Amino acid sequence: MAKGAFDEIWGHGGPEAPRPEFAALARWIADTPSEELERRQQSAEATFRQLGITFAVYGDSEAAERIIPFDIVPRVFLADEWERLSQGLIQRVEAINAFLEDIYGDRRILAEGVIPPELVLMNEQFRPEVAGIRPPHGVWAHICGIDLVRTGPDEFHVLEDNARTPSGVSYMLENREAMMRLCPELFRDFRIAPVDSYPDKLLQTMQSVAPGRNANPVCVVLTPGHFNSAYYEHSFLADSMGVELVESADLVVDDDVVWMQTIQGRVKVDVIYRRIDDDYLDPLAFRPDSLLGVPGLIAAYRAGNVALINAPGNGIADDKAIYSYMPEIVRFYSGSEAKLPNVETYRCREPEALKYTLDHLGELVVKLVDGSGGYGMLVGPTASKKQIEEFRAALIAEPHRYIAQPTLALSTVPTVTEKGLAPRHVDFRPFVLTGSDGVRVVPGGLTRVALREGSLVVNSSQGGGTKDSFVLLGESGCASQGQSQSQGQGV
Repeated sequence: MAKGAFDEIWGHGGPEAPRPEFAALARWIADTPSEELERRQQSAEATFRQLGITFAVYGDSEAAERIIPFDIVPRVFLADEWERLSQGLIQRVEAINAFLEDIYGDRRILAEGVIPPELVLMNEQFRPEVAGIRPPHGVWAHICGIDLVRTGPDEFHVLEDNARTPSGVSYMLENREAMMRLCPELFRDFRIAPVDSYPDKLLQTMQSVAPGRNANPVCVVLTPGHFNSAYYEHSFLADSMGVELVESADLVVDDDVVWMQTIQGRVKVDVIYRRIDDDYLDPLAFRPDSLLGVPGLIAAYRAGNVALINAPGNGIADDKAIYSYMPEIVRFYSGSEAKLPNVETYRCREPEALKYTLDHLGELVVKLVDGSGGYGMLVGPTASKKQIEEFRAALIAEPHRYIAQPTLALSTVPTVTEKGLAPRHVDFRPFVLTGSDGVRVVPGGLTRVALREGSLVVNSSQGGGTKDSFVLLGESGCASQGQSQSQGQGV
């Protein structure tokens, strides 16, 4: 456990002296026997297994499909905390959309020297194939997952941006369903914002960006297939929205129009929520060997006949070197300072930053600029000498591929362990939807928890788990019980 880590329920005082706002929740945790917490947790995980809520671990032949471990103790945000976070998230996502519109269009931010042009134009995630295309209604990042970390009562930082194909929303919804079934007393005693409207809001967002003026646009979810690690989520969302889940063989492009082939005949498709990476999306535009994509899809997109969610080319906004410029990007497009700060970041492509990183490898977290899932990362304080030396060699050989950040004392939340309740580090992925009708922040999100004692790596592929994330309605917090749950929450 990081020294001095702030616990979101217990504060710095521990179980005997919780934060005043969370006195009632701390009492619920203390009064519920550990055996009962474990029983409820096991019941939730058994349900997840029955439903097939699994993810694949590529390269792990012994456990190709796993459930993500679930922890029964919720993570809670007070109403005023959530309001501040929401304002910062909206500002950031609006800036990301403006940035993408600019770099694939006029490139003002490059011309004015805010970002080095080569950092964008030479980046593998920059897609010249879509330069000059303006997506329907000018929206690029329809669904964003902005990863946040907390280091104190009022200290939140953005850890990374996910504007390509952010995943995890199905776990947010299924975790809530499990908590309502297993811990109904919490929903009776506290006013918790519902999250079950997410599929409706997602569909509304998709419909709002349909090309033309079709009152009933046809929307689909495009999946690479059941071998994909997030296939459960693809099918879950399609089913929840009441739209078709399709693979490439179900779609055909004819005269720059996308059609879905059904047993009743062809149906014109207006909006595609694609869960396929850019490389494989269209073999005529990107990788010619792709069997997962739809030939001609980018031509239909360029012609303005279909909306793609999220837009091709968004991966540049996920790049961690670009992330390091987000304060400047927010300022450039909004004229205001960023409401949610970045974690301090050293760009190893810059000689002084590289020297500092090499001199302090044992203290820093080093990441690949295009890495994800907890792979390609060094956590200096917990790394072996061999790992540190391997990263030193990699940094010297290709410094432009890495950024470095200080090792933060991430906040913790009480978590069920084999030895009883103990604090474990968490991060948070809220989901932000952007349509032609505005920006919406879902009142909840995916809390990921590092289940290994002392670990700061929360990714499911690295042994992390999840918790439900409560957003409280009103100002009363968790200081007293006896309030009624005012909104239905069936998922």
